[in-house]
Amino acid sequence: MQRRTFIKQAAAASLAFQFIPRHVLGAPGVTPPSRKLNLAVIGCGGQGGSDLNNMADENIVALCDVDDRRAAESFKKFPQAKRFKDFRKMFDAMSDQIDCVLVGTPDHTHAVAAMAALKHGKHVFCEKPLAHSVAELRALRKEASARKLITQVGNQGHASDSIRNFVEWVQAGAIGNVMEVHAGCGIFRDTYGRSNRLAAVQSERPPVPAEFDWDLWQGPVAARPYHNDYLPWTWRGWLPYGGGAFGDWVCHVIDPVFWALDLDMPTSIVAEVDDFDPVKQADCYPSGAQVTFEFAAKGRRGPVKLVWYDGKRSVPRPAELEKERKMDEVGAVVVGDRGKIMYGSHGAGGCRLIPETAMQAYQRPEKTIPRCREGHYKNWLNAIRDGKQSGSPFEYGGRLSEIGLLGVLAIKLAGEKLCYDGAAMRFTNNTAANALLAPAYRSGWTL
Repeated sequence: MQRRTFIKQAAAASLAFQFIPRHVLGAPGVTPPSRKLNLAVIGCGGQGGSDLNNMADENIVALCDVDDRRAAESFKKFPQAKRFKDFRKMFDAMSDQIDCVLVGTPDHTHAVAAMAALKHGKHVFCEKPLAHSVAELRALRKEASARKLITQVGNQGHASDSIRNFVEWVQAGAIGNVMEVHAGCGIFRDTYGRSNRLAAVQSERPPVPAEFDWDLWQGPVAARPYHNDYLPWTWRGWLPYGGGAFGDWVCHVIDPVFWALDLDMPTSIVAEVDDFDPVKQADCYPSGAQVTFEFAAKGRRGPVKLVWYDGKRSVPRPAELEKERKMDEVGAVVVGDRGKIMYGSHGAGGCRLIPETAMQAYQRPEKTIPRCREGHYKNWLNAIRDGKQSGSPFEYGGRLSEIGLLGVLAIKLAGEKLCYDGAAMRFTNNTAANALLAPAYRSGWTL
């Protein structure tokens, strides 16, 4: 299935928590519940353009993109919006005309764009993963919380009924005590494994398109020569810019168990990889990866092992699954001491107990998590109008994103078991790993 098809199938979102609506308190600059919001968009081609189409009923006041070609459709659809290439100049010119900001850029510029919006007092929707380093994630969570801004991460499946069903089943003990989770992604392999393109990228020097600002596109990342293999989609397989299959899909596939089991941060991570030299191919995501996380016991649940598979490695087929049934290429098998649940991507899509006889015999528990039919995007926009927090704010989506970034970090140090102290944001047994938690920005860029 196409990526956008997954997203369009995501259903409505619920509210995670509330605080007193600012419009009730009469705070200056508060959006009345009945008015359209003044929305600015940073990164309005590709996924950002798809997100924008889901918010098109608002007042689109500014469109910012470094590539006029990718942004052309959005420029045409919203001719009244002012156009920019540099989001910093956009805020300088019209910050007082903006209520909220959509960030749909590639991963490596999520944090700088989102932080700029937060510091200007704007509510933010940012595509997943929320940032490109753990230090960026922590900074964004802190800033959003301190300013009491309404934020949302683009893990669209968090809005679905299926994720709520899954959480309710697990918390009601449908499969007993959950001990293991096996999750993965087997699609877009040619996008993520870029090692076969490394020689060309290092030796070829194609011209930079006239409509494209390569320097701005690189943002805070160390500058390197332009190559068209980085764009427009394959940047996800180049680790200076993306996080490979794991970084791309963790917020969709791991979200259900992260919520249901209240996983928070792992205590250890170790990765195995295929066809990957961490020195010679450091910029590339491997052709296959398997990452194992250990989570400590918490509350009434015991310890949990979560194993991620992608590329050449696949989620093991459970013995309970009927021979005629196929496994989704994206999804998870959740193992309890009294059964198993299998689900697909974007909010535990199609979650079922296995075998099917177990599903048919299962007496579903009462629905205890509120359902909402407004959708993931409207959930954020209406939360701003209502003065409530959204369903997947930076506090939640940032922690979920951290699982992905820790996994990619472990891939870069494949074979080494990393012991992680989440509260202190540090590895207790590896100095090199700690340096990767907060990589330096190039000159001229700050968070």
